[in-house]
Amino acid sequence: MQNWWKEQAVYQIYPMSFCDSNGDGMGDISGIISKLPYLKSLGVGILWLSPVYRSPGEDNGYDISDYCDIDPKFGTLQDMDELIQKADALGLRIVMDLVINHTSTAHAWFQKSRRREAPYTDFYLWRDKPNNWTGFFGGGCWTFDEVRGQYYLHLFSPGQPDLNYKNPAVIQAVEQVMDFWLARGVSGFRCDVINLLWKDSLKNGFPKFILTGSERYITRPGCHGLLQRFRREVLNKYDCFTVGETVFVSPRQARALTDPNRGELDMVFSFEHMNADCFFIKWLPRRFSPRRFFKSLMKWQKKLPWNAVYFENHDQPRSVSRFGDGSPAAAKAILTLLLTLRGTPFVYQGEELGMTNFDFSSLDQIQDVESKNVCRILKKLGLTDRRLFALMKRASRDNARTPMQWTPGPQAGFTTGTPWLKVNDNHAAINAETEEGDPGSVLNWFRALLSYRNGSDVLKQGRIRLISREKSWIKIERRLGERKVIVAVNWSPRPVRLPLVGHPVLSTHGTETLDCRLLPYEAVLLEEMPL
Repeated sequence: MQNWWKEQAVYQIYPMSFCDSNGDGMGDISGIISKLPYLKSLGVGILWLSPVYRSPGEDNGYDISDYCDIDPKFGTLQDMDELIQKADALGLRIVMDLVINHTSTAHAWFQKSRRREAPYTDFYLWRDKPNNWTGFFGGGCWTFDEVRGQYYLHLFSPGQPDLNYKNPAVIQAVEQVMDFWLARGVSGFRCDVINLLWKDSLKNGFPKFILTGSERYITRPGCHGLLQRFRREVLNKYDCFTVGETVFVSPRQARALTDPNRGELDMVFSFEHMNADCFFIKWLPRRFSPRRFFKSLMKWQKKLPWNAVYFENHDQPRSVSRFGDGSPAAAKAILTLLLTLRGTPFVYQGEELGMTNFDFSSLDQIQDVESKNVCRILKKLGLTDRRLFALMKRASRDNARTPMQWTPGPQAGFTTGTPWLKVNDNHAAINAETEEGDPGSVLNWFRALLSYRNGSDVLKQGRIRLISREKSWIKIERRLGERKVIVAVNWSPRPVRLPLVGHPVLSTHGTETLDCRLLPYEAVLLEEMPL
């Protein structure tokens, strides 16, 4: 029997930017509740919320000070219960972000640990002298704490100290957090940087251009043991699923992490296809190559029995700006491939509208802590503000965090106040209200396509085969028994010629015009039924 999380599409909500119900400029849980009918109308079945826990907000909620309470800027624990209940009444499941590699320095655990209060003394990784490791946000990853008189490890910002998973009390405390939320009715977790939890040792690492020391903590054997314990002690008690953000994993490592016989994660997010426009990390850009993109996607489709499929999220720029030309046609083509690959599709808020990158006009408008750190480091290396601005416009996480564009009116209908991050000026054309009334909009294409997928066992369960792949187009086959669906996508602003055989069921440009030529950014689905 197919698991329910293989049958449905996931919609990621970035709460700060989704819908503001009280005019304070920041999205909240009540705002999400007000949009549940819209979310139901899309055809998605699972809602993944980025963190809404108590947090100082140094990394927009990924620095948690209390795992078992809601930050007042988002609402209350009662609001969260109401969201879970009302979503369930509509057949929508809620998945929460589980951020357990690190906490906030404001967390009570850290405050007690820095004062050496039992049993929290060794909840974190303390040293008298830092090693040579470097962190994900650039620069060193050790900060001296005046109260404790030692340095603590933080692979991310100084406000995000790493937990010590060699301490059994830490493991038990984290399991209690998972139990708390699963018992309240959430259906699983997106597990933040989950393959970094276990640090083999704190010895110096081999010098690298980036992430010196990473051989000590990325996907180590101890991490597998932790995940197996979480599954055995907590997750198996509930009808839930887990998807892991697993940085720098190979297909072989991903298979081990998701092998049902090992009992660890259900799915992982891979990152290789996100290197189609950069060298290893997004801060080292290169020209986007559709062929490179397709090659990576099909490699992972072949190597893993099931994929978590995504093209954008809260950490990645908008796919239509990054991999396309920003047009509605490109947005439709990108969504077509996303929803027809084998795996669980993850759609980020606004992707169904074709929302584009942040149209900010100066570096002063950047809010993202990662972007600010990178700017600081690159300035020291001599990069000009002009080059930094170009890089931020291309790669900053703020690109995906601009407020959701609901209407063509003031502040895109996101808030009646001043938004925490500037609203894109193109909201006058790209917004849910306008697209609702346009049969040819990105929104209505998304709905039609997802409705087709939801009713197609071939797309939900079928095998995948690459038919052909060229410089700017791809043609794949999904097959279940004798039934087949052929998907062809032209990922370029130029028409291409290729054979199209079968009964056309969906085309971004209209099935009545279908021949052996795909128009710029055209995508088609064809059914081949058994005789």
